[in-house]
Amino acid sequence: MTKADIIENIYEKLGLSKKESAELVEMVFDIMKDTLENGEKIKIAGFGNFVVKEKANRRGRNPQTGEEIVISARKILTFKPSQVLKASINTQ
Repeated sequence: MTKADIIENIYEKLGLSKKESAELVEMVFDIMKDTLENGEKIKIAGFGNFVVKEKANRRGRNPQTGEEIVISARKILTFKPSQVLKASINTQ
């Protein structure tokens, strides 16, 4: 599913105009993005949690040359589905 599909579904189910539906989706995504950029967790009941985690430096290996390299520290985004979502997916 793409962002355009989400906009189309909102347009069909809520009766908003396509422009209003697009603005609504963009607004929700902007809020989520800003929240995650600030290091905060997003918890959506019945859906799951989005969390930004810190990964430390670690040693790795270049697969082409075999040379050891340092993989730099970075932030990653994780998603953990709720039990409700897991159950819903597994009953279909």
